[in-house]
Amino acid sequence: MSSALALSSTLLYHGYDGTSGFTGFANEGTWVIFAIILVPVYIMLAAWFLGEPRDTKSGLMGVGYLVGLTTSMWVGMFVLTVLIGVVFYGGPPEPISSVGPP
Repeated sequence: MSSALALSSTLLYHGYDGTSGFTGFANEGTWVIFAIILVPVYIMLAAWFLGEPRDTKSGLMGVGYLVGLTTSMWVGMFVLTVLIGVVFYGGPPEPISSVGPP
Protein backbone atom coordinates (compact mmCIF):
# COMPACT_ATOMS: atom_id res chain seq x y z
CA MET A 1 0.00 0.00 0.00
CA SER A 2 2.83 2.38 0.87
CA SER A 3 4.57 1.80 -2.47
CA ALA A 4 1.29 2.42 -4.32
CA LEU A 5 0.88 5.69 -2.43
CA ALA A 6 4.46 6.71 -3.25
CA LEU A 7 3.95 5.80 -6.93
CA SER A 8 0.70 7.77 -7.14
CA SER A 9 2.38 10.76 -5.48
CA THR A 10 5.23 10.58 -8.01
CA LEU A 11 2.84 10.32 -10.95
CA LEU A 12 0.49 13.05 -9.75
CA TYR A 13 2.92 15.55 -8.26
CA HIS A 14 6.13 14.88 -10.28
CA GLY A 15 8.30 15.38 -7.21
CA TYR A 16 6.82 18.73 -6.20
CA ASP A 17 5.96 18.73 -2.51
CA GLY A 18 4.89 21.38 -0.04
CA THR A 19 7.45 23.98 0.96
CA SER A 20 6.78 24.01 4.71
CA GLY A 21 5.83 27.51 5.68
CA PHE A 22 7.22 29.35 2.64
CA THR A 23 4.09 29.61 0.47
CA GLY A 24 1.92 31.58 2.87
CA PHE A 25 0.73 35.14 2.27
CA ALA A 26 3.66 37.25 3.42
CA ASN A 27 6.58 35.90 1.39
CA GLU A 28 9.14 37.79 -0.71
CA GLY A 29 6.79 38.54 -3.60
CA THR A 30 4.23 40.16 -1.32
CA TRP A 31 6.85 42.50 0.13
CA VAL A 32 8.15 43.43 -3.34
CA ILE A 33 4.65 44.22 -4.59
CA PHE A 34 3.56 46.30 -1.60
CA ALA A 35 6.89 48.04 -0.92
CA ILE A 36 8.18 48.74 -4.45
CA ILE A 37 5.69 48.16 -7.26
CA LEU A 38 2.73 49.96 -5.63
CA VAL A 39 4.68 53.14 -4.80
CA PRO A 40 3.10 55.03 -7.77
CA VAL A 41 -0.35 54.06 -6.50
CA TYR A 42 0.52 55.36 -3.03
CA ILE A 43 1.71 58.65 -4.57
CA MET A 44 -1.49 58.90 -6.63
CA LEU A 45 -3.64 58.34 -3.53
CA ALA A 46 -1.74 60.98 -1.58
CA ALA A 47 -2.07 63.43 -4.48
CA TRP A 48 -5.85 62.98 -4.56
CA PHE A 49 -6.11 64.29 -1.01
CA LEU A 50 -3.05 66.54 -0.66
CA GLY A 51 -2.84 68.12 -4.12
CA GLU A 52 -4.54 71.19 -5.55
CA PRO A 53 -7.41 71.50 -6.39
CA ARG A 54 -8.81 69.19 -3.73
CA ASP A 55 -12.01 67.29 -4.29
CA THR A 56 -12.60 64.97 -1.34
CA LYS A 57 -15.72 63.41 -2.87
CA SER A 58 -13.85 62.39 -6.05
CA GLY A 59 -10.89 61.19 -4.00
CA LEU A 60 -13.08 58.98 -1.85
CA MET A 61 -14.84 57.67 -4.95
CA GLY A 62 -11.43 56.78 -6.44
CA VAL A 63 -10.40 55.03 -3.24
CA GLY A 64 -13.66 53.08 -3.32
CA TYR A 65 -13.01 52.00 -6.91
CA LEU A 66 -9.44 50.93 -6.09
CA VAL A 67 -10.57 48.95 -3.04
CA GLY A 68 -13.36 47.31 -5.05
CA LEU A 69 -11.09 46.35 -7.95
CA THR A 70 -8.36 45.08 -5.66
CA THR A 71 -10.79 43.05 -3.58
CA SER A 72 -12.41 41.49 -6.65
CA MET A 73 -9.00 40.52 -8.07
CA TRP A 74 -7.73 39.04 -4.81
CA VAL A 75 -10.92 37.10 -4.11
CA GLY A 76 -11.06 35.86 -7.70
CA MET A 77 -7.44 34.68 -7.60
CA PHE A 78 -8.02 33.03 -4.22
CA VAL A 79 -10.99 31.09 -5.58
CA LEU A 80 -9.02 30.07 -8.68
CA THR A 81 -6.05 28.99 -6.56
CA VAL A 82 -8.23 26.78 -4.40
CA LEU A 83 -10.02 25.37 -7.45
CA ILE A 84 -6.73 24.58 -9.24
CA GLY A 85 -5.40 22.96 -6.07
CA VAL A 86 -8.46 20.76 -5.68
CA VAL A 87 -8.71 19.76 -9.35
CA PHE A 88 -5.04 19.23 -10.21
CA TYR A 89 -3.28 18.60 -6.88
CA GLY A 90 -5.84 16.66 -4.89
CA GLY A 91 -6.66 19.26 -2.25
CA PRO A 92 -6.74 22.94 -1.37
CA PRO A 93 -3.45 24.82 -1.04
CA GLU A 94 -1.33 25.21 2.07
CA PRO A 95 -2.98 28.03 4.04
CA ILE A 96 -6.26 26.09 3.95
CA SER A 97 -4.95 22.54 4.35
CA SER A 98 -1.80 20.83 5.55
CA VAL A 99 1.60 21.13 3.87
CA GLY A 100 2.33 18.81 0.95
CA PRO A 101 0.26 16.24 -0.89
CA PRO A 102 -2.54 14.49 1.00
